[in-house]
Amino acid sequence: MRTVVLTMKASVIEMFLAVPQINCDVKAGKIINPEFIVKCPAGCQDPKFHVYGTDVYASYSSVCGAAVHSGVLDNSGGKILVRKVAGLSGYKGSYSNGVQSLSLPRWRESFIVLESKPKKGVTYPSALTYSSSKSPAAQAGETTKAYQRPPIPATTAQPVTLMQLLAVTVAVATPTILPRPSPSAASTTSIRRPEPVGHRSQEMGEMDSWKPGSVLLDEGRVPKEELSTQSLEPVSLGDPNCKIDLSFLIDGSTSIGKRRFRIQKQLLAGVAQALDIGPAGPLMGVVQYGDNPATHFNLKTHMNSRDLKTAIEKITQRGGLSNVGRAISFVTKNFFSKANGNRSSAPNVVVVMVDGWPTDKVEEASRLARESGINIFFITIEGAAENEKQYVVEPNFANKAVCRTNGFYSFHVQSWFGLHKTLQPLVKRVCDTDRLACSKTCLNSADIGFVIDGSSSVGTGNFRTVLQFVTNLTKEFEISDTDTRVGAVQYTYEQRLEFGFDQYSSKPDILNAIKRVGYWSGGTSTGAAINFALEQLFKKSKPNKRKLMILITDGRSYDDVRIPAMAAHLKGVITYAIGVAWAAQEELEVIATHPARDHSFFVDEFDNLYQYVPRIIQNICTEFNSQPRN
Repeated sequence: MRTVVLTMKASVIEMFLAVPQINCDVKAGKIINPEFIVKCPAGCQDPKFHVYGTDVYASYSSVCGAAVHSGVLDNSGGKILVRKVAGLSGYKGSYSNGVQSLSLPRWRESFIVLESKPKKGVTYPSALTYSSSKSPAAQAGETTKAYQRPPIPATTAQPVTLMQLLAVTVAVATPTILPRPSPSAASTTSIRRPEPVGHRSQEMGEMDSWKPGSVLLDEGRVPKEELSTQSLEPVSLGDPNCKIDLSFLIDGSTSIGKRRFRIQKQLLAGVAQALDIGPAGPLMGVVQYGDNPATHFNLKTHMNSRDLKTAIEKITQRGGLSNVGRAISFVTKNFFSKANGNRSSAPNVVVVMVDGWPTDKVEEASRLARESGINIFFITIEGAAENEKQYVVEPNFANKAVCRTNGFYSFHVQSWFGLHKTLQPLVKRVCDTDRLACSKTCLNSADIGFVIDGSSSVGTGNFRTVLQFVTNLTKEFEISDTDTRVGAVQYTYEQRLEFGFDQYSSKPDILNAIKRVGYWSGGTSTGAAINFALEQLFKKSKPNKRKLMILITDGRSYDDVRIPAMAAHLKGVITYAIGVAWAAQEELEVIATHPARDHSFFVDEFDNLYQYVPRIIQNICTEFNSQPRN
């Protein structure tokens, strides 16, 4: 008998620990479980598996398609954690990770996709509960829950702990008569929990609308079953007008003391409450520094303000020195990663809190952070007194660190007891995404126009090599209609616009467009080509974009290049001139922006063009990062 019970226990535990597998076409709305782990197959990047939204997805979306779009999975499949959240008034489509998601005006239920890291001590359902017995997963052979007698109130579709699992095992070994749930007991709480399939809702009557044999209608209209999924407790998705990824660097040095450390945590809790944390709005993590920095929690650890405030309250002081520079380097290298919840669509913001002054230098670490697109804010409290200034390692450290030196990114508080006054202005500034200037980097803030020599001397084979060079350069940039945009002109005696800045808004589309450019053949009128590019490309450049012209030619121009080159300079177009084989170097220097040594390049063979890609990118970024920060 003992052996039978142990075997039964092992089989039940194995059943609960199994991860159900679903097909690419399974929609989140068909699954009733509020939170679950599933395994997706390969191939869900296919556009036939529709996805609606970005970061937060309508439940009418393919679960696995959304996982690929979000970047949690690639097209090879794998395990994911899915969490249901409240519906939105609108969902915005976008192109990400090879998946084009669609827009949707409104939907009653949403979900987010996370990496499949279960909460400690929680076992997730090994069999999913569907709103229809003829679900796609069931047809594919997956185990689903059949209709059962209503369970006791303690048994719900929530994730099951190991202790609950063992309790179920004991119940199986010793059959007992379970009491029916009392209607009065069910009405004693105002919190409405998702119920197992087959349990009749006493308030909503959801199951009344279900008919056996109902099927999904993928074309034309939304299936009725989608409208009858179980209701969830309302969860804030965050303020969409303040969608930022925020890291607080808090001072845990010994000198701050316990009382001031507590005041610092009170500010953090106030910010967490004011920001309205959520997956569609701001996300926030905390790093504490002393001798060395340590992450308390990252961007995806807490998805609402309540949980975040609770976690902040539990933070304890580490002690040590005040190595701010080391902490900023740590955040730049480690914090803003996809694994930690960083979203490419949200600006990266760091708020650094300093009691007195740092015990190391911050300038170089901050420069690297800014060049990575991180917006650095500083809050300094109770700076050095006159007799303490001799101990300050780096005078004027805050201005050397912040994103801009115009006062927008820095706060100085005379006393810790006045720190609370920074709450509202700080929240307002970090949410003003239009002014977060350091989100713009050398790779995401330009309109780049390629002007390509298609003359007869180039030849078909070399022309393909030039296009590969253009492709290699383009791959280095972040491409979208709000980031870097790319256009191209080909010229001989004549000129033609291959594609403009507003024609393609994703990197794959741009790369395909470059690949499709056909070789023209003819003479070499470079001056006329520059004028054409100014009129047909750069005249339509956005005012806030850096205008970069990259011209590639293999010979001397038949017309004058001096006046067109001067016109480009006067219009603020930064010109890089790349010459191959028979190109005239003095002509390249005239075309190129000053200083010519940084903007003109010559290679003796087409096959050597690729070697200059890193140098050109480096020069573009060096020039961008040398701009004044006021």
